[in-house]
Amino acid sequence: MQMQALPPALQRPFQPLVPPLSLGFPFKPSFLTPTKHVPLHSHTTATNNSFILCSRFWHSVKFRSVATVTATDEVAIDDWPTPSTSRASLTLATYRVFMPGRRWLKSKVLGGETIQQVELEEGREHPGLKSWILKFRGIDTVEQAKLLIGATLLVMEEDRPELEEGEFYTHDLIGMRVSMKENGKLVGTVMNVFNSGANDLLQIVLDSSFDMLDKSGKSRSAEIDASGQLVLVPFVEAIVPDVDMKRREMHITPPKGLLELNLRFDERSKKERRQLEWKERKKFQKRLIAAKKKLCEMEQQHVFHGFQYGEKDQWSLLSDQIVGINSKLLQEALQSLERPAKRWEVAELASAIKAKLVNSIQISKEYFSNGSENKLVRHMQEKGLELMSEGKMAIVFLLNEKEHHGSICDSKMVENEAIDTSVLHMLQKVKDRVSVPLILVSSAKQIQSLRNLFTSNNYFAFDSEKVWFLEEEKLPVVSSLPDGQNKYKILMKSRWEILQSPVGSGGLISLFSKHSIADNLIDMGVEYIELCCPSEKIAGGNSLLLGLINSREAKIGIQISPTIADSEKKFDMILSMDFVKKLTKQSNKLQFDAIPKAHSFVEKVDKDWVTVTSSTPNSCELSCSIYSSLNACSLDKVCIVEVRE
Repeated sequence: MQMQALPPALQRPFQPLVPPLSLGFPFKPSFLTPTKHVPLHSHTTATNNSFILCSRFWHSVKFRSVATVTATDEVAIDDWPTPSTSRASLTLATYRVFMPGRRWLKSKVLGGETIQQVELEEGREHPGLKSWILKFRGIDTVEQAKLLIGATLLVMEEDRPELEEGEFYTHDLIGMRVSMKENGKLVGTVMNVFNSGANDLLQIVLDSSFDMLDKSGKSRSAEIDASGQLVLVPFVEAIVPDVDMKRREMHITPPKGLLELNLRFDERSKKERRQLEWKERKKFQKRLIAAKKKLCEMEQQHVFHGFQYGEKDQWSLLSDQIVGINSKLLQEALQSLERPAKRWEVAELASAIKAKLVNSIQISKEYFSNGSENKLVRHMQEKGLELMSEGKMAIVFLLNEKEHHGSICDSKMVENEAIDTSVLHMLQKVKDRVSVPLILVSSAKQIQSLRNLFTSNNYFAFDSEKVWFLEEEKLPVVSSLPDGQNKYKILMKSRWEILQSPVGSGGLISLFSKHSIADNLIDMGVEYIELCCPSEKIAGGNSLLLGLINSREAKIGIQISPTIADSEKKFDMILSMDFVKKLTKQSNKLQFDAIPKAHSFVEKVDKDWVTVTSSTPNSCELSCSIYSSLNACSLDKVCIVEVRE
């Protein structure tokens, strides 16, 4: 049986996903990582059976939820210890919980709940997934296993692994009072705990007595009630220095503006708010209907199968996933695969320079440390610095997963204190920061951490009104095409989740269109944008490249180095705003590639859901490089700075 870690909103019974490879069950553990919270299920009665607890015993014994059965071969973790918990101690604690011995399963039966004693015979970790394969005594057939799908694995309170100093179970943090350390003033109560990937976040419901500023920095008017407002606070020692478990209270020292960051004051009446919520639901329903119609036109109706299973929370998740699909971009990507186009890499650009098809200059590596004696190079650099000081160029840092591999913004980004130094090193090289609009594109799990980092560092001297945080563009992963077929199929991560992957640097054009970034930048007087994947050698603010593209009245400027083989992972490019506007209106000019990858996904076969896994590529990720924009531009409007050894 397999169990899997789920967000609190998704802790609902699951239907079987796969036929058993063995008679074990998949579980996702729930109590082994410090601040991943899964609320305990309500205590109800049970039926009389030799293995089922009576209600009196159920209410008299303290149980802890540790995992949920998600399929007939895996289980998911629910309640975890805090960020200070090391991987080694987590692993040890996890193994202790899944060692053979007596356990309890809580299931829903006829609208009620039962607690059943079971004997765990074997437990092993599911490779590559946050789940475990468990085998229970007496569960010997597939039919018996399917009856336990959606059940919650419990342990007794005293059986939980002991924590080290400074560690806390997330469930124990729920309900704690939160006060300001400097004056002891009550802030509110911890309502939930989320894991953002970088660190855990406390969701705090504000107390009506807590006096806060509104987003404009002014005091709230007396009639505006802050009670019930939810704010997120990183659960790190610098911000939450004191946690008193005995008094059920913690003290916080939030940086200026942190509590107001995601605060929403609403002066409308409850009736007006209910009417607005109803309108928003109606608007969402229209978007959902339109999105489903688009998928039907693309013959992807299998995505809707999940609506036949699960509960309201799962249906809501699937609806969000469907509405979130950029169907226009998906169609363009699939159509792009059917037409041939030139693939641009550093070697092709070097050939274009040799053939004198593009404007170019050559500089040595020493230029970056010693400057250049060449008057033309110095003039262009000075011109670039002048344009930046006038706010004529915006900088886009691509910190998303496809580009940041091998750079200073790698997967460990914003997960520890070292990021302060890394980001500061990256941004310090940008001149006239107060004049430069900044756009950061990152994975969803990094967005909030980046916001907090910038807020606590006064936006690193950038103008906060000119800084955008954008979540990277994603598209569904599709099936590999069998011989004789010409239709790709969207793959499902689960019955209610679409398997997705980042688009890559070319996805930026779609983001600019979706969020009207290009129009906003043009209104600010911006004439160019610089796109770069930051590294030790590339940190944005390329004044020489900017001066070159401006002096040649070009549309695209690129800095290349023959020693960099993978131009998609380390690049520095400047586009004129009029060219960006053209691309937002003609995004079909961008070329996509189907990158073969090995993925695990689920699909419905007849009436059963099966999990498909493979060690060899069995699917395709749709990827687009910003270099493909060269196909939409005349080469005489392209400038290249070539860095030589």
